[in-house]
Amino acid sequence: MFRAFSTSATGMDAQQKMVNVTANNIANINTTGFKRSRLDFQDLVYTMVREAGTEVSSGIKSPVGLEIGSGVRAASTVKVFSPGELESTGRKLDIAINGDGFIQVSMPDGSIKYTRDGALQVNANGQIVTLSGYNVEPAISVAVDSVSIDIEKDGGVNVATASGTQSVVGTIQLARFPNPSGLSSEGDNLYSQSEASGTPTTGTPGESGFGAIQAGFLEKSNVQMMTELVNLITAQRAYEVNSRAIRAADEMLRQAIQMARF
Repeated sequence: MFRAFSTSATGMDAQQKMVNVTANNIANINTTGFKRSRLDFQDLVYTMVREAGTEVSSGIKSPVGLEIGSGVRAASTVKVFSPGELESTGRKLDIAINGDGFIQVSMPDGSIKYTRDGALQVNANGQIVTLSGYNVEPAISVAVDSVSIDIEKDGGVNVATASGTQSVVGTIQLARFPNPSGLSSEGDNLYSQSEASGTPTTGTPGESGFGAIQAGFLEKSNVQMMTELVNLITAQRAYEVNSRAIRAADEMLRQAIQMARF
């Protein structure tokens, strides 16, 4: 009975984490380029009461054992990098990656972060930046007298000036990882490299397995509301059942104590 208390407590804690992860997915359903997280569970250590194959009588061995588990734990959160729906915006600086890859972002400390959010801007210095003001990598600048900016499928940035001059001022390169689910989420729609993600490979959009750039579109979140609602209800019911197990164990303990008094 005392084991039931701690075992059920691990179940309640795990389901609380499930609700937290699901809530974050739902909260970011309209976040550009957001990738939903999936919470994975593992069972905890078992107490072996009797091993399978133990001799129960002369010449007879038990075909199964007797072992009692001690609960569950949240093992990991996995980023699911399935593609999100592409939404037409008509804005030339909005880009979506139609396939594999991340836009590289240069941080103030010199490090490189990665994003699927293609809502790009031009700052006061003519540099192409993210919504948070971070430069894309490699850096791309446009002239102050530019009248139009077009981004091609291969990432080439074409600029036309008021005088009619057209030129390619840079190319947006993409990066991809052996294990994108191992990337660390940093907020601001950014990911950072980790030992689990592996070393990034950079390349030209549309070539060597990299996704092509789709200008005038943004990639929506890959969160599916129905899936998250089902996960939420499942976690809520599992939490409730675990709490009932604690109440049942408490009632059994109470009855045992009353019997001991007689």
